[in-house]
Amino acid sequence: MKRTSVSTLVLGLAAALAAGCGARETTDPGTLRIGHFPNITHAQALVAHAMSREGRGWFEQRLGPGIRIEWFVYNAGPSAMEAIFAGSLDATYVGPSPALNAHLKSNGDEIRIIAGAARGGSALLVPAESSVSAPADFRGRTIVTPQLGNTQDVSCRAWLVAHGFHVTQMGGDVSVLPVANPEMLLMWAQKKLDAAWTVEPWVSILERDMGARIFLEEKDAVTTVLAVAAALSSERPQMTAALATAHAELTQWIVDNPDEARSLVSAELQRETGRPVSEEIVASAWQRLRFTTDIELAPLTQFVDAAKAAGFLRDTVGLERLIERPR
Repeated sequence: MKRTSVSTLVLGLAAALAAGCGARETTDPGTLRIGHFPNITHAQALVAHAMSREGRGWFEQRLGPGIRIEWFVYNAGPSAMEAIFAGSLDATYVGPSPALNAHLKSNGDEIRIIAGAARGGSALLVPAESSVSAPADFRGRTIVTPQLGNTQDVSCRAWLVAHGFHVTQMGGDVSVLPVANPEMLLMWAQKKLDAAWTVEPWVSILERDMGARIFLEEKDAVTTVLAVAAALSSERPQMTAALATAHAELTQWIVDNPDEARSLVSAELQRETGRPVSEEIVASAWQRLRFTTDIELAPLTQFVDAAKAAGFLRDTVGLERLIERPR
């Protein structure tokens, strides 16, 4: 399959954008719709979602009287970007690659990143008994990622290309197989996989419960950002600014109160995945993460380069409008 085939499929997001324009859903101005994934790299959302369930919502208390938060859970970033394009989501915690992809394919018109959220927490793992000891050993093997075009998927493909492999959507020198994280665990237990490039808590679950070993760890990579629909920023600037401030305060609260934060994260993950996630797993994952609202253009530019190397992007537009710091 030609390299452009991957771009055509992944950038079906552009079609979603076209469909969304002119048919955009509207929402009550008293409602804010926020997305996130069942990953510890989205700890701010997991904590806030858990607090909403308990009737002490973090964002509800800080975004103004009468504000209602509606939470939406996605497996990975491309799905959340499609929801923003369709006008059914106002903001989402998301990896940088899907946000960049959406920004570039909408000519800079649809997505704004208003803060960073997490760094680290992603890794490439292999079975403990695997003979893989060097990048060259991945030839002919299968690596799973959470979703086609998500941050780990793009990083994986770009890393393989950088090591001289030819990678296509359906095969190549190394097969990269997008699989939802819960399904990945089942396939790993059945010994159907050679490796996985994923994020916490799945990294720690594979390592602690399934005997995986870490081959490569992205210790300081930008893992999660807080992105909003450009329409929210332009039409409800005070709400956007309040969201950014509340997110920053929540990030600091998590840093200052790690025990309570981990407990909330563990409980919320179990609700969302239907799988018990022990506080030991959460504690293991926590050590690999740094929660920060910092965000700069330089690492985002690196992700653009990675997406180009992986065949997801050709033409690009400037990133000047992508990062917005509401006031």
